[in-house]
Amino acid sequence: MNWRNRIATNESWSGDISNLEAKTKVANQVSRYVKDGDVIGVGSGSTAFLALQAIADRVKQENLNVMAIPTSQEALLNCATFGLKTTTLAADRPDWGFDGADEVDAQHRLIKGRGGALFAEKLVMASAEKTYILVDDSKFVSRLGEKFAVPIEIDPRAVHLVETRLEGYPIRKIMMRMAQSKDGPLITEAGNLILDVHFDRIEDEFEKELSSIPGVIETGLFIGYSVEILTV
Repeated sequence: MNWRNRIATNESWSGDISNLEAKTKVANQVSRYVKDGDVIGVGSGSTAFLALQAIADRVKQENLNVMAIPTSQEALLNCATFGLKTTTLAADRPDWGFDGADEVDAQHRLIKGRGGALFAEKLVMASAEKTYILVDDSKFVSRLGEKFAVPIEIDPRAVHLVETRLEGYPIRKIMMRMAQSKDGPLITEAGNLILDVHFDRIEDEFEKELSSIPGVIETGLFIGYSVEILTV
């Protein structure tokens, strides 16, 4: 028996999608990579939402056997709405995945995490042989950190320790990310807090160094992963 309520039957996306035409072309492109039997890591964001919709259409039309590993509650709800079966990293390894990005530089280094699901996104990306990063031209930067802060997900008990340790890095500003539609800080998909850190520069070793600080769960730096950038 299927749920028939409004939330169960309506896509979990609110507001307008910017650059809709370009994002739709990228979404349709990635949907063509789906093969019968694939396990696919599913990212978050507006372009990933459109890709998931296009993939679900192919699965229905061609009666494909496909499993999805969603990286957020948003993606999980949309998989259910679109009729895609889901699994977990505990049960299956993704053949490939797709996701968006906040920034992409010339070396294909990424900043991700505005949606608060960076921990799961990195777990899935690290588990997959390849991840397609779906972006429009607005996401490319000449210097990583040019437009967006680097999200750093932390255990709530470690907020003061982590901020103190970060003072040893070339930073301009650190802010705790505050929630919208609720009082207080944003709570991530994994139940943690996020510090948004504006760096003067970002070195390759920062991802590992920051992750070694006690209390840091994950960073929004995605450096050295097997990614292919898809854009129009």
